[in-house]
Amino acid sequence: MGATLRAVRALVLLAGFYLLGLLLLAALAGIDLALIGLTDGGPVAAKIVVVSVLLAVPIVRGMFMLRTPKDEPHPGIRVTPEQEPRLWQIVRELAEQVDTRAPDEIVLTDEVNASVSEQARFGGLVGGRRTLTLGLPLMSGLDEMQLRAVLAHELGHYSHSDTRFTPLIVRGKAQIERTVAHFHARADKTAAKELARQEKAAAKRLAKGKKAGEVSASGAGATYRAMAKIYTWYAGLFLRATLSGFRRQEYAADLAAARIAGRDAYASALRELPALSAAYGFYMESYATLGLGARLLPPQGQFYGGFVHLLPARSADLDELRTDLPTDPASPYDSHPPIADRVARIEALPDDGRGSGYADGTRPGPALDLLSAPADALAALEREFLSEEALALPRADWDELVHRSMTQYVGQGAGPIREAVAAEVAATTGSSAHMTPGTGTLVHLLDLVEADPAALWRLAGRFPKSDEAAAASGRAAREFARPVVRRALKQLVVVELTAAGTARWQLSWSDEASLRYPGDGYEDQLALAIDAAVADLPDTTPLRKLVLAS
Repeated sequence: MGATLRAVRALVLLAGFYLLGLLLLAALAGIDLALIGLTDGGPVAAKIVVVSVLLAVPIVRGMFMLRTPKDEPHPGIRVTPEQEPRLWQIVRELAEQVDTRAPDEIVLTDEVNASVSEQARFGGLVGGRRTLTLGLPLMSGLDEMQLRAVLAHELGHYSHSDTRFTPLIVRGKAQIERTVAHFHARADKTAAKELARQEKAAAKRLAKGKKAGEVSASGAGATYRAMAKIYTWYAGLFLRATLSGFRRQEYAADLAAARIAGRDAYASALRELPALSAAYGFYMESYATLGLGARLLPPQGQFYGGFVHLLPARSADLDELRTDLPTDPASPYDSHPPIADRVARIEALPDDGRGSGYADGTRPGPALDLLSAPADALAALEREFLSEEALALPRADWDELVHRSMTQYVGQGAGPIREAVAAEVAATTGSSAHMTPGTGTLVHLLDLVEADPAALWRLAGRFPKSDEAAAASGRAAREFARPVVRRALKQLVVVELTAAGTARWQLSWSDEASLRYPGDGYEDQLALAIDAAVADLPDTTPLRKLVLAS
């Protein structure tokens, strides 16, 4: 579909919203006139007219009183050709190859994504300021050839005028959504009033000693909800028509990228996208934000920059994601075709002989190295996207951050265990020891067990149980309780060792953080000591010698 036809379609879809409003207003007016004629303008007709006016208000507001969302500046770091000459040179070269005008600005963001937009004028008939947004996390995971392919795809949207008519689509979508929301708000308000009226009436009847009927407002606001359904239907039609066009545009931009960057380079870039997206989400949750609970940030520039450490360490997992692409069928409401389908189409193209490297056989370098100073850009990204409160936190190198954060989290996780131990101490001694700071340590637990071995099983009773465990008794109950008290004991041991500095949490980019114990064989000895402490006849001596004497 050419630009002219897409412009016509966008205008027709937007005009359809206004036409639907006019048809509904005409229908309401026709119903009013017919009822006035049938009832000779009596009280019933007056009520119908009032209802029609109330229904007409959201329609009129949707048509004439809602502004198109303003174009907000893209958040991120704007880089000039003087600041990033290599990046700008590549973008301009690709724009020339795609046969389109280069973007007017490049904005670096914190996403695994690249996108283009254009502030077109006169409904998309005249082009406007063009922006290319480029995520530094995306650059962290691609090589230069793959980045060129991704940029060629995005610039291909400009060459097909894909970005021109987005404002019209955004305007139509926003007005439909707001109209539907207004009808639902009116329906909810009507239902709330009816419910309040019925509750008041029921209260009066009860006050008089009479029986009150059932309070229900299920039918209130039905006319508003019916109108909302009509606009919801049109919203579905609007989205299916526009998003199907977006999917066709993606296929066309894919072909442009494969032609310019090469089939293999672009196919590998497409395979990389879902893998990088999943890896980045995992990195942000498990590494970048790990220290926030302990009020720590990674080293300067490493909040986003640490992503490059994770990628090679998790290469096996990433290879699996690159190979097993999502194969879910496309929904009518998806703006992009399934990635597996896009990759299959590109890989089915004839071999162009270019491979995924340079013509001289050398391997492309990391895309991040196209920047003049990647570390400075990553640090600037933190200042742009992190809050002032976060930026004020102290920094720690990765090893220290992992140790202090894990120590904090394990200590917090042991809170319920320490409370249970403190409560058992209080119950045993008849004192208020559970209120004393520091009560509930490993020492307290061992003292309890040594004084009364049954305390171990009473302690297990202070934790939530499964239905099966709660119904068990005797030996069976003890077997259910044993793993519970063993975990509790292990947590208190870890708290004790890290507090004493004899054990330390260790960073791993390829696996979960692990606890480094004082020496070789210590972990095996610890397991045996804990087993002895939770045996039917508990022996706490090995654990005391191993942990409290270390």
